[in-house]
Amino acid sequence: MDSEPNYFEASRAVLAHHGVDGFGWDDHLRFVGIGTRETLETLRREYRLDMPVDGLLAETNRAYLELAGTRTEAFPRMRAYVERLYAAGVPLAVASGSSRRAIEAVLECVGLTDRFATVVSAEEVARGKPEPDVFLEAARRLGTEPGRCVVVEDAPPGAEAAHRAGMRCVGVPYAPTAAADPAFGTAGLLFPGGQAEFDAARAYAWVFDGRRE
Repeated sequence: MDSEPNYFEASRAVLAHHGVDGFGWDDHLRFVGIGTRETLETLRREYRLDMPVDGLLAETNRAYLELAGTRTEAFPRMRAYVERLYAAGVPLAVASGSSRRAIEAVLECVGLTDRFATVVSAEEVARGKPEPDVFLEAARRLGTEPGRCVVVEDAPPGAEAAHRAGMRCVGVPYAPTAAADPAFGTAGLLFPGGQAEFDAARAYAWVFDGRRE
């Protein structure tokens, strides 16, 4: 799902409420793939905000949920990939740095809730990406070994987390400029152009034949 516009608007609104103006899209792109709490810890430090992180997190989640439940969109090619895997009986999981409520809201909004066997939020593990905790927990809940899992990632911290978890990775950078990040060098299959270049059939074939490209 393309959650970033909603996260950007939520973050911008919360920062503006605390007297921070001029938070732009490029500022937001620094945090793609990083958990909401970790993002707010950095913003609180950089902008010297007085409110504790827990308070900022509550405000951001509230603002985000107001947007996510009505205006989240799924990338068409990624939706096709999910549907193809689901039809083949492949167990699917969401392992995200977002809150569980946020994950559930966007899945419901785009009509994909029943396609995923389990959901793991960064709230439920000790460490967020680039640590591998959310992916390892997802594998545990799916009842499989990490080495049998494939991660689809749009950000360098997630690609690094997949590598640390011992999982294969399909890299689909949200920001194409991120394709050169060393973390995406560990991806077995990389679409440097992001969603515009993503090919569901090619990704599906790679998952099952295990080729390195």
